[in-house]
Amino acid sequence: MTTAALVPAAGKGERLGAGTPKALREVGGIPLLVHAVRGLAASRVIDLIVVAAPVDFVDDVRALLGELDVTCDIEVLAGGESRQESVARALIALPAGVDIVLVHDAARALTPPELIASVVAAVTAGHAAVVPGLAVADTLKQVDAAANVIATPDRASLRAVQTPQGFVRSVLQAAHAGVDPSAPIATDDAGLVEREGVTVHVIPGHEEAFKVTRPIDLILAEAVLAKRRASGNVS
Repeated sequence: MTTAALVPAAGKGERLGAGTPKALREVGGIPLLVHAVRGLAASRVIDLIVVAAPVDFVDDVRALLGELDVTCDIEVLAGGESRQESVARALIALPAGVDIVLVHDAARALTPPELIASVVAAVTAGHAAVVPGLAVADTLKQVDAAANVIATPDRASLRAVQTPQGFVRSVLQAAHAGVDPSAPIATDDAGLVEREGVTVHVIPGHEEAFKVTRPIDLILAEAVLAKRRASGNVS
C-alpha cells in the first residue's frame, strides 16, 4: 500500500505571540515543520509528504524542505484560511495510487516515528480511521454560555487525541467532500469522518506527540529535544 502524509502548516500560531508562522518557529535551532517532516520520513512508512504552507512562505518552505536528506517525496502547496481548508487542498493534490492518508500537525513536531508507524499499521490492519490518544489526567467540566458547570464527564472514557490521524483515502475524501459549509469547522479530520458515521479507532498515543501552542510548549519541546540529543536519539 502507498501512504501519504498531509501536513497543514499554514496557521499563524497567534497564541505563540507575534512573529513568523508557527510551523517555522524554531526548536533547537530547527523549524517545527522540519522536525515534523523528519519524523514522518524516519517512520519509513511514508511514501509522499504534502505540506500546506503559509501563502506568503511557499517558496521559503520549498527551499527549506528541499535541503532535507529523506527517502520520501515532498511536495509543497499554498494552504488555506483554516486547517480544514489546508487539508482539503493537500488531499486534492494527491496522485492516484495513494491508499492510506495521514494528517499530521506540524505543531506536533516531536511525535516519535514509532507512533506514526503504529497509526499506519492500524489502518493497514483494517480500521478505516485511526487516531492516537492519551488518557485524560485532569477532571473536565462542561459549562454553559455563562460559564456555569452543567456536567462532569467520566474521564475514564475520555482521550486527548493527537496526530497523525490515519485514514483509508476514500473515507477521508468522502468526509471532506461532504462538508456542510454552514456547519462548524472541524478541529480535526477524525471529527469530519465521525459526521459521516465512520467508526474512529483509538490507539495509544505518546507524551512527546504534544502540540506546540503556547510559549511554555516551546520550553517543553526544547527539553525533549535536548534529552533526545543527549541519548543520540534524534531524527
